[in-house]
Amino acid sequence: MATARTELFASALGLSKQNGQSRPPGLQSGPVTGMTQPGKALGDSQKGSSIPQTSGGIRFGDDWKKSLQLPPKDTRVKTSDVTATKGNDFEDYCLKRELLMGIFEMGWEKPSPIQEESIPIALSGRDILARAKNGTGKSGAYLIPLLERIDLKKDHIQAVVMVPTRELALQMSQICISMSKHLGGVKVMATTGGTNLKDDIMRLDETVHVVIATPGRILDLIKKGVAKVDKVQMMVMDEADKLLSQDFVVLIEDIISFLDKNRQILLYSATFPVSVQRFMAKHLRKPYEINLMDELTLKGITQYYAYVTERQKVHCLNTLFSRLQINQSIIFCNSTQRVELLARKISQLGYSCFYIHAKMMQEYRNRVFHDFRNGLCRNLVCTDLFTRGIDIQAVNVVINFDFPKNAETYLHRIGRSGRYGHLGLAINLITSDDRFNLKTIEEQLVTDIKPIPGSIDKSLYVAEFHSTNPDEEEEEEEPRAEINAP
Repeated sequence: MATARTELFASALGLSKQNGQSRPPGLQSGPVTGMTQPGKALGDSQKGSSIPQTSGGIRFGDDWKKSLQLPPKDTRVKTSDVTATKGNDFEDYCLKRELLMGIFEMGWEKPSPIQEESIPIALSGRDILARAKNGTGKSGAYLIPLLERIDLKKDHIQAVVMVPTRELALQMSQICISMSKHLGGVKVMATTGGTNLKDDIMRLDETVHVVIATPGRILDLIKKGVAKVDKVQMMVMDEADKLLSQDFVVLIEDIISFLDKNRQILLYSATFPVSVQRFMAKHLRKPYEINLMDELTLKGITQYYAYVTERQKVHCLNTLFSRLQINQSIIFCNSTQRVELLARKISQLGYSCFYIHAKMMQEYRNRVFHDFRNGLCRNLVCTDLFTRGIDIQAVNVVINFDFPKNAETYLHRIGRSGRYGHLGLAINLITSDDRFNLKTIEEQLVTDIKPIPGSIDKSLYVAEFHSTNPDEEEEEEEPRAEINAP
């Protein structure tokens, strides 16, 4: 049945079956440039880098904030997912001035709720089990205390951050180096599968303070005696539910067996299945539990479904592209084959499109992730590889071309839009086979996925249509995007 559906899908697209690995549309072969590669020292001073590695000689009594190179202020409306704070400032946590400089230059003005709850507890050395929505600042909740506790006088690995995907490892390491650029020598290394093991071994022969890794690769390095983790004081598990699934849990427990008995373990995720509870009981010591999930889906994401047949999906997608005001969109399919077929069809329709999935060569995965994140393409077709932790602020529309099978996958997919309290739109293309899944997911997430209307108000997902000036709101004459879905 699955084969028949794939053939029907390919027939509807007018495409023949392709064998072998293919390159993402619009990408040529050649080396990946412009991004940090796994195994390279992200904390090292790189040739040609314009990023200062020290605080610039600020003396006591100086107004150090005047020297900051702040990004443009984000004036977009934010939802209570990130604004319902206790009113704390980052300065309240007695952080190093140089770390504060990096935080503010990231554009982070005040801590989000998960950061308020997590940072002081993490700084105290206590284990944490934290549950918070996607896109509400979990990365900063653990990277800030992690960097604060790094001792530059020690030349061994002091912290390990575990993530489930290579793309998330690259993203976290880029954030970590940006935040630590004024600390004067924090050495950060990303190491993942699919890259040259020899490069990682050579890098670990030098000083490394923070390792951000996927489980398989770091365990390999530990067992080879290259990555010495016996003095690690903090281990973070981002997207902990995925890391404790059957795919990874044996590797994670093996890694922990090499750590010091007095290490600190921090777990962060949006969903916590039973496997997390078992792990917590076995490995965490009186963990401080944080639960900010009063509801599962983000407040800023509006969710719709369009009831279609399999043959109507591409036509419906084409209609959405022509009518919606898309900054960037992520389109999810349930198989790698359908990802490639759909990406080719979207390109044939005249829209810019990349694709990414786990069976691609790592070189092309890196290239696609880097280019899409930098805004070189408007639409990205992918599998669930891209649902974990990927933070691209420009994404305001997520489309489930294939509807997911369970609530957890749905939650992580739509969480790619509406990042950090901003507005987003999730549109689901539903066939007759999906109608029971739709009802089940609505019930489990206690959310309302509405039928797609004839027009979608742009103010639901386009930031510039929100204004604090009543006169400006009255002047807006065309706030709606017409949708004529089948």
